[in-house]
Amino acid sequence: MAENVRIVLAGEGGQGVQAVAEIIAEAANGEGRQVLYIPDFGVEQRGGVSVAYVQVSDKPVGSPKFKVADIVVALSGRAVRRTRQFAGPDTVFIYDSGIRDVEKDLPEKAGRLLPIPAVETAKKELHPRVFNMIILGALLGATAIVPAEKTKAAIESKFGYKFAKQPELRELNFRAMERGMNMVQFSSMP
Repeated sequence: MAENVRIVLAGEGGQGVQAVAEIIAEAANGEGRQVLYIPDFGVEQRGGVSVAYVQVSDKPVGSPKFKVADIVVALSGRAVRRTRQFAGPDTVFIYDSGIRDVEKDLPEKAGRLLPIPAVETAKKELHPRVFNMIILGALLGATAIVPAEKTKAAIESKFGYKFAKQPELRELNFRAMERGMNMVQFSSMP
């Protein structure tokens, strides 16, 4: 694992980008690591792109700004176009493989492109609302940035009030995360 991991997550408003970023931040914090999470709320509620910046480090994070991310997660075509500038030769670029006509917009300089059939898998196997948990699982599986158990605890913290009302949602979210992890091979961060 790199000493300081820089992550950019982006998607359309309502896709759960900020929730995924918060879960990663809380899981890393629960591990005793230093975390910086910056949400970028624009006009996403009116159809814009929502972006989240997360840094996870074993030392204090020196600056909230960075030009190249270690991990980019894009959940829509507009998100791919908005985040491609953060890709570098060591970047893992994760995106939903169901995004139409995105091939021309994918960053050529990304170290590793990871198309994940999150929306399709969620619709066919689980529930459409948990596709972002599949993406979260793929991010964990591809990078091992935080342990699955710490991530599950962070999901519990974030959505525990919903789980109390509908206990089946807990298992659904955990299954979605595990399904995403199983879609990719574990690898170490550059």
